[in-house]
Amino acid sequence: EGEDNAALLSIPSVHDETLAPEGYGVLHIYTPATEDYSRWQGLDRKSEEYKTLKEERSQYLWYVLEKIIPDIRERVVVSQVGTPLTHERFLKRFRGSYGPAIRAGEGSFPFSGTPVKGLLVCGDSSFPGIGVPAVAGSGVLAANSVGIDSLGPQMKFLEAMRQTQT
Repeated sequence: EGEDNAALLSIPSVHDETLAPEGYGVLHIYTPATEDYSRWQGLDRKSEEYKTLKEERSQYLWYVLEKIIPDIRERVVVSQVGTPLTHERFLKRFRGSYGPAIRAGEGSFPFSGTPVKGLLVCGDSSFPGIGVPAVAGSGVLAANSVGIDSLGPQMKFLEAMRQTQT
């Protein structure tokens, strides 16, 4: 229920070294759907008020990162801070949400199946939830739900795609 009581961190460049130049990494840290949209609603993204609020709200994430990497602010090369307005604009998320607001103990993320035969879903609104690792996991779960007999053709397709990139 409270803000600034949890942060999730992933380092996707550990699994895909093409995401950052050699010797660098990508860190993705976020609060799990606890940001109150009302403080952002109606703000002009170009205003000083927005820039100030964005800076203020990012401090909790820096605080968490500094517990793990004390000199992170001196070492960071590129920093991009997203807000609910960022998510609303670029991700087309209702009220800038970052995944569904599911209260612990009161619900859970739905699995990939749907009432429509043959239609599966994956992403941050399905199990296991929000964030890069969870979304990738939801894709794996959906793919595996298709059936083990489809694994060979899927691997063949992925290999063909990989070959066209080199």
